[in-house]
Amino acid sequence: MNELSAALQNQEALITLAILLMAIVLFIAGSLAPELTGLLSVGLLIGSGVLTPQKALAGFGSPALITLMGLFAVSAALFRSGALDRLRELIASEQIKTPRHLIALLALVVAPISGVVPNTPVVASLLPVIEAWCNRRRLSPSRVLLPLSFATVIGGTLTLLGSSVNLLVSDISEQLGYGSLTLFSFTSIGIPIWLIGTAYLLLAPEALLPDRGRNNNDLGTNKDQTGYFTEVSIPSDSHLVGQSLHNSRLQRRFDVDVLELQRGKERLLPPLADRKLEPGDRLLLRVTRADLLRLQQEHTIQLAADVRKTTLSKASAFTNGDVQKTVEVLLPAGSTLAGASLRELRFRQRHNSTVLALRRGQQTVQERLGQAVLREGDVLLLQAPLDSIRGLQANNDLLILDQLENDLPTVSKKPIAITIAIAMLLLPTLTPLPLVASVLLAAVAMVASGCIRPRELQQSIRLDVILLLGSLSSFSVAMQTTGLADALAQSLEYWLRDWPTYGALIIIFLSTTLLTQVISNAASVALFIPVAIQLAPGMGLPPTALLLTVLFGASQSFLTPMGYQTNLMVFGPGRYRFLDVTRYGAGLTVIMTIVIPGLILWQYKVF
Repeated sequence: MNELSAALQNQEALITLAILLMAIVLFIAGSLAPELTGLLSVGLLIGSGVLTPQKALAGFGSPALITLMGLFAVSAALFRSGALDRLRELIASEQIKTPRHLIALLALVVAPISGVVPNTPVVASLLPVIEAWCNRRRLSPSRVLLPLSFATVIGGTLTLLGSSVNLLVSDISEQLGYGSLTLFSFTSIGIPIWLIGTAYLLLAPEALLPDRGRNNNDLGTNKDQTGYFTEVSIPSDSHLVGQSLHNSRLQRRFDVDVLELQRGKERLLPPLADRKLEPGDRLLLRVTRADLLRLQQEHTIQLAADVRKTTLSKASAFTNGDVQKTVEVLLPAGSTLAGASLRELRFRQRHNSTVLALRRGQQTVQERLGQAVLREGDVLLLQAPLDSIRGLQANNDLLILDQLENDLPTVSKKPIAITIAIAMLLLPTLTPLPLVASVLLAAVAMVASGCIRPRELQQSIRLDVILLLGSLSSFSVAMQTTGLADALAQSLEYWLRDWPTYGALIIIFLSTTLLTQVISNAASVALFIPVAIQLAPGMGLPPTALLLTVLFGASQSFLTPMGYQTNLMVFGPGRYRFLDVTRYGAGLTVIMTIVIPGLILWQYKVF
């Protein structure tokens, strides 16, 4: 403690400590967005003279942050091209019959994917598919959603690209003079952690996952509120012919409900699961907007006849450079279109717009799309040339609800997107090419090949994450520059001097883990790394051993909903309570606290 008292005689160290304490309070209280707290801290460090602008802002131009920006674009292109469609189809298939089967799939397949793709978009993509799986089996989503989050968190420590925090740690390490981390710097530790985590997810008692029921009012699961109604037909050359709906690729890959099957003049109503499809069959579907846009490119089905009539005109529009847009429009109160059907209105000819689907509050539309009588409050999903949609903006009978949509999925680009992503991983591994260059080249290749548009590349970059990570690296630099990190390390070393190396690593790991439960893991590593690496000489370890201890401690967030963003993402849909996360994650946290320090010592041949 004498060392800390002496360090605080330095005015710059005292200012730095005050700013850090202020930031921790703001992180915990949540009164400011985390990225604003980071920017405020940077501003104060510069304004008080603790850091020069060049040192304080160096994090915003670091290779790690540029790598992350490129990775956002690559990930967006992968998801937009349908790279995870096979996985979504597998989850929805009949092979996955029980929660235990689904958890095994999450641990063995989804976790490794999270090692190369940021885990947040992975969870966002799979969440509705898993909720639909639970609904079909009348199971509570709470039995499987926490394992989804935990699996992606565990997988995020397999490679440097698995998490933005990994890249932040690499950046801090380089700024402090210890060199940056490589793509597979900690994979030898990450693989055993993944296997141990998988064993826990598979063997943990089912009683640890509560049954919180199904939330029928949740917008994410209630298709009456969020689903569109549309028609598709089965062409004669479709491989769906002869298959039952229950076993068809249509229901395995897409989150749809079949409300009616029309075969000639016959109308067949549910249950339809065992009905075999025939050429010319028409299906009335309830489907989400995202899946409807994918269905539009699915060659095994076709939109209904009144929609298919626009195929030639659409092709002509594309040829002439008039790109089709997709947009939602509302029939407002007083609309003269209410009370008539789309066919009676000759809607397509009148507005040069194709109606892809209809949404009507909580009511089910059982009519064919062209014959459905429009009502005030109906929402139509339209596809039309940009000029036609602009014309609708001046129409009092229709109200455009959102920005012009041009995010039609590029499923035809899927092989290209996957090839580019694989090349991005192999190039820095097999050649001297730096990782940042490989990621940037991959991002450019995604745009050049049409997997993602330039505007979408810009939109894919999470500015909040960039601002937070760029600002947090200044914490570590300030602590190192003012001697505060060295003083804190000496004080900590005093308390740990009688502890064996393994026990000291456990304390450091557990301290980081607990702090991560109340502030962001990025903030945890920014605060702990400068202190922890000062302990390395006294413990007979290289600085990178302590750096990895902090990294893994901040990444094992299994105790609270706030501990990791994916925990928060599943908290609401799973209808969890606060202690549900603690109950399920406590055992895994204990196991990781015991195992990870031992793996790090084994990695550096101390054991």
